Order: sequence, then structure tokens, then C-alpha cells
Amino acid sequence: MEERVPARRVVGLAAPALVVLAAEPLYVLVDTAVVGHLGALPLAGLALGGVLFTQVATQLTFLSYGTTARTARLFGAGRRPEAVEEGVQATWLALAVGLVVIAAGQLFAGPAARLLAGGGAVADNAVAWLRIALFGAPFVLVTMAGNGWMRGVQDTRRPLRYVLVGNGISAVLCPVLVHGAGWGLEGSAAANVVAQALSACLFFRALRAERVSLRPDRRRMRAQLGLGRDLVLRSLAFQACFLSAASVAARTSVGAVGAHQVVLQLWTFLALVLDSLAIAAQSIVGAALGAERREQAKRFAWQVTGYGLWFGVLLGVVFAALYRPLPLVFTTDRAVLDEIPHAWWFFVGLQPIAGVVFALDGVLLGAGDAKFLRTATLVAAALGFLPLVWASAAFGWGLTGIWTGLSAFMALRLVLGLARARSGKWAQVGAVR
Repeated sequence: MEERVPARRVVGLAAPALVVLAAEPLYVLVDTAVVGHLGALPLAGLALGGVLFTQVATQLTFLSYGTTARTARLFGAGRRPEAVEEGVQATWLALAVGLVVIAAGQLFAGPAARLLAGGGAVADNAVAWLRIALFGAPFVLVTMAGNGWMRGVQDTRRPLRYVLVGNGISAVLCPVLVHGAGWGLEGSAAANVVAQALSACLFFRALRAERVSLRPDRRRMRAQLGLGRDLVLRSLAFQACFLSAASVAARTSVGAVGAHQVVLQLWTFLALVLDSLAIAAQSIVGAALGAERREQAKRFAWQVTGYGLWFGVLLGVVFAALYRPLPLVFTTDRAVLDEIPHAWWFFVGLQPIAGVVFALDGVLLGAGDAKFLRTATLVAAALGFLPLVWASAAFGWGLTGIWTGLSAFMALRLVLGLARARSGKWAQVGAVR
């Protein structure tokens, strides 16, 4: 019998990953506070521009998650230089895709902003911010690739330092450029680019220090893009669900929109907390399968699922207790507060399910089982979330209908994920898959 993976090892990988995951949302809060002092119009422009930029970056997370899966297998097989070379190829991909994003973004920034905001001053401010912020896209993607290969070789501490250094300097630079230098909203975008460039340079330096070949390898890049295709389709399914939910909430009432935003942001934050456990699972499962320790990988899948369940239960209990005071931190608007209970108890009750689902996602991503994850997410969206969300719009079910849809989505993902884990079909050993 192979030993269980020590909980200390899981926490050692998950804790730094959690800080990295939380760093960007926390920086956005700082950025928002700085720009907020310019007035409502620049703040609205930042919000719209930030949504557009985030939508692009979200679709390209395969540079992180896909790279971790491939790197971890090679690392587990004792082939660390080849594992790092996967990071090299992911970095070349990040640079190439980033240049495409800059070019396409400059072309479509105006039409996209006007489509969402209907033209006018808000769209103009969003475009002004976005045209500068887009120059940071290659650096953002290089940082994703860097996080990916370092997690694969079970190094989550250096990415933590690199991201904190970049964001810390930017948090200082942002108010200096926005208010001190008088650049206004454009100063926020420039500070973002500086932070992203600095973090990317640290990841570049880490690759050079590994003394591996830095030449591009088309074969490896094609393999990474194949895995990336499935993860992009999966990400698009998520976006379709959450954009539909926001649209239906907007058609319900102003109070419903505000309540949905509050509860959804809390959901997103807790998803990041739980996702740190999934990142640890990716690294450990990938390494075990690369080392041909199939039974250890299967046993760890259930071990980390148990961690996810108890972590989710704990979060559910905490946020059930915060039912009355926490919403008041976000708003005192009576219409919003009256709507929050229609979503809150779904949010609380879903935490144990989310803990298991995200842990299983990490296991299957670590195994490189992206095709299953793509299909499972598409099925859960098509049969669970989207029908109930749009029925909510048709029958006036409001937030109750929207969050019932999210519950169905998570329940279907839970059933499909558990079935896949039990089958053991995901546990294919070898350095590459």
C-alpha cells in the first residue's frame, strides 16, 4: 500500500497558490478605489474596460492549467528539464497570442465598448483605458504560463513572490500616475502594464536560470494548443452561463441586479479559495501519474475530494453565520438587501458541492482529462444552468430561478465528476498523454 499524500504537502502547495489567485482581485479593488476618486464616469469606464480585458484573459487560462498538467507528468517521471521546457513553449505561445490580442484589441476595442455601453462617454473612457491596458496582454499570458510550469514542478512559492512584487509596485504607482502625474484613468492602465511587465520579466529570468533550451518547438506547442482548445470551449460555457444570469437579473429589477452582483462576487471569491486546493491536486496527481503511481493518484483523488467537502462545509457554516452583517458591508440599499436572501441560501448551500467539484476538477486537470471536463461542463450548462436561467426570465422567477439554475449546473457537474473519478479512466500513467 502506498502512503497517503501528507496534508502538509497539500497545504504547502495550496496556500501560496491561494495568495496568487487572490492577488489580482485585491489589486483590482485598489485600482477601483484610486480611480473612484476621479468621479463616476472614469470609474464606469474602468469597470467596462476591465470586463472586456478580463473576458479575453479568461479564455486563455489553458496557458496556466494546461501547462501544469503536462509539466507535472514530466516532473513526476523525473524529467525536470523537459518539464521546464514545456514552460518555455507555453511562454512562446503566450507571447504570440498576446501580440494577436494587442492587434485585435486595438481594432475592436471601440466597437466592443459601444456594443456593451451603447456609445457615449462611458464607452469613450473604457476605450481610452483598454487601448493602453491591452499592451499588458502578452505579459499577463507569460505570467499565466509561468505559474503553470512552476506549479507543475511543485514550486508555488516563487510565483507568489513574483506576482506580489509586480502588484505591490503597481499599487504604489497607480495613485502616483492617476493623481500625482495627472494622467487620470490612463494612468491606471499604464500602472497595470508596468506591473504585468515586471512580473513577466521575473518569470523570464526564472526560465533562463533553468539552463534549458529556449528555442520554440512547434510539436510541443501544437500539443499544448490541443489541450487548450478543450479548456477554451469549457471556459466559453462558463461565460455563456454567467452572462445569461447577469442579463436575466438585469431584466428583473435594479434590486435584483445589485443583489446578484453582491452574492456572485462572494461566490467568485470563494471559488478562488477552493481553486487553490484544485491547483495542489493538479500538481500532485500529474506527478503521480507521470511516475506511474496510478493507485496513489486514484487514492489521492478521494483524499483531496474529502478535503474539498470539509472545506466547503466550513465555508458554508461561516457564511450562513454572516447572513445578516455581511451584505451590509456591500450596500445599505433596501431594495438590494430585500433581494439578497433569494440568492444567499443557494450560495451557502452550494459550498460543500463546490468544494467537491473544484477538487475533482483539479484531479482531472492534473490527469490531462480536458476532453471529459469540456464535455461535462457543456452538458451541465445546456441541461442545467441555461434552461432554468432563461425560464426565470420567461416566468418571472427572479434570483430564485437564476440560482436554482446555478445549483442544477453544479449538481450535474458533481454527478458527472464523481462518476468519472470512480471509473478510473482518467488515471492514465506516463510522462505525456
